[in-house]
Amino acid sequence: MTTLPDATHHSLIAGEPAKGTDGVVRAIDPARNEETGPEFTTLAESQEQAAAEAAAEAFGIYRKLTDADRAAFLTTVAENINAAGEEIIATAMTETGLPQQRLTGELARTVNQLKMFAKLVANGDHHSVRTEPALPDRTPLPRPDLRQRKLPLGPVVVFGASNFPLAFSTAGGDTASALAAGCPVIFKAHLAHPGTGLLVAQAIAKAVADHNLPAGVFSLVYGRGTTVGQSLVKHPAIKAVGFTGSRFGGTSIMATAAARPEPIPVYAEMSSVNPVMVLDSAIKGDSTALAEGFITSLNGSAGQLCTVPGLIFVPGDETGDTFLANVKNALAETAGVTMLTPGICSSRVQGEKRLTSMPGVTEVGRGTDGQTANALGPAVFSTDVETFLTHKELSEEIFGATCLAVRYASAGELQKVASRIEGQLTATLHLDTEDPGDVALAADLVELLELKAGRVLVNGWPTGVDVGDAIVHGGPFPATSDGRSTSVGTAAIDRFQRLVAYQNLPAALHPAPVHEDNPWDVPQRTDFLSQLR
Repeated sequence: MTTLPDATHHSLIAGEPAKGTDGVVRAIDPARNEETGPEFTTLAESQEQAAAEAAAEAFGIYRKLTDADRAAFLTTVAENINAAGEEIIATAMTETGLPQQRLTGELARTVNQLKMFAKLVANGDHHSVRTEPALPDRTPLPRPDLRQRKLPLGPVVVFGASNFPLAFSTAGGDTASALAAGCPVIFKAHLAHPGTGLLVAQAIAKAVADHNLPAGVFSLVYGRGTTVGQSLVKHPAIKAVGFTGSRFGGTSIMATAAARPEPIPVYAEMSSVNPVMVLDSAIKGDSTALAEGFITSLNGSAGQLCTVPGLIFVPGDETGDTFLANVKNALAETAGVTMLTPGICSSRVQGEKRLTSMPGVTEVGRGTDGQTANALGPAVFSTDVETFLTHKELSEEIFGATCLAVRYASAGELQKVASRIEGQLTATLHLDTEDPGDVALAADLVELLELKAGRVLVNGWPTGVDVGDAIVHGGPFPATSDGRSTSVGTAAIDRFQRLVAYQNLPAALHPAPVHEDNPWDVPQRTDFLSQLR
């Protein structure tokens, strides 16, 4: 196994190292609270402009690649990452404290979603072609020849996430979908795992070179988000932003993008507590298994998942008492695991202090701390619906394995809460699907929750996202900045495209995807309205 050379490393702008002048950073091994790995220089504000200019220059060529060529490029990126997988995983383990099994799965997800987008691009469906041939004899007015497709927006800035050093990072979903759409990417590396980011970036840059593409198709930059990141968002060459992180960070980027002379879309995944609503009938089944499943979901990856169940609604009667007693028992058998950074761990501690300082909030139970640094045991607290609705702070995300159980007294209280919670990535119901009363209540709750969440589940746990064609990983604000989109699955490509129509262009001027001869063999919806009954 090879490792990153013990030397100072730099940003990778258009395939070339670019030394930063704003100091150096090293990763922190969170299991030991010690610096690890080589140094990385960080760019000063304005140094990143070269990446934006290279991306703008590359866009003219990259956007016009055939579907087959772009699909081949994405496939090569996937293969290069897979080939470097052993080194990538070893580096990520040290920089994040995540176990090998979790990172092995995440590497596979990263590779597979790149291949998924390659298949999507090769098929041509992403062009969303619609055509309406001319009807010169139509009365009272003739119909023009109209041909519609989607175009890539232009260069995209992607901000890496802390909690997924691979699948939501350098070659993660935002990067993969933007490249698939035909957009060059400038990746703002997360400074918590700089070595992991560089190894993946080198795999992408090699694919760019292997396919003789303009080097500006991809760049990786190291720097502070408040300076380098914001400066990139302001650059006129940038046409969209992908972000995964805190609500503060996301809304700051949104404000910058909106204040530009030419505002641009920001697709930010920010904050979600992923409410779980447990009905009586679910607890009257196997309450012990239900509690164990809940704690397993809560403590997975130290609770540092965007879909972790941070809020659970439990009956306020003896049935609910039984469930929370089982939760307490499950917690007692559960140890904490290393969190991603000392700062994230500290934020969780402060969040729990704020929670317990609120009147009407008590602790249900807590797991034991792990054997490494920053390995807090999972914790569950409890309150009632009135207190929850009175104090908005109780609905705020605490990033980590911390959950608030809210005791409800009636179906009406549950419906009231469902109508008032903030936008979420997920919302979950647990019930006996053979109980007519609970099914009727669940039907009412689904009608409320589908307005609040991007994904509604029954009898499962929200952690674990199936990457495919029908998945939605998004939701109304503040879960995301734009609830009309998804950051996972094939529909993620839509974020980085826009519609254009061609009217009465002669065939010689038709772009290949909309040409009546269809040289790229893309799906075309032709004269659809005339076929409707």
